[in-house]
Amino acid sequence: MAKKSSQEGKLIGEITHYFGKIKVAVVKLKGVLKEGDKIRIVGGEDTDFEQTVKSMEVDHKKIKTAKAKSSVGLKVKEKVREGYKVYKV
Repeated sequence: MAKKSSQEGKLIGEITHYFGKIKVAVVKLKGVLKEGDKIRIVGGEDTDFEQTVKSMEVDHKKIKTAKAKSSVGLKVKEKVREGYKVYKV
């Protein structure tokens, strides 16, 4: 796959699970993610969208900032799958 422009952002994590009924993705983070950050999720043939982080949870508790190496639950606006990449833009 060809490298896209710098608009791709910095790789911050990867989707490890998706709960379709509640539209929540579990993201294993490689870096810090904060509420209000803009992220881009890319994967598959036609998934490529941006959204602002409105809320995150760890162990069913709302958090404002997630540390690297943690897994967070994140409400997403489109269907995602395991292995999709998450970038901070």
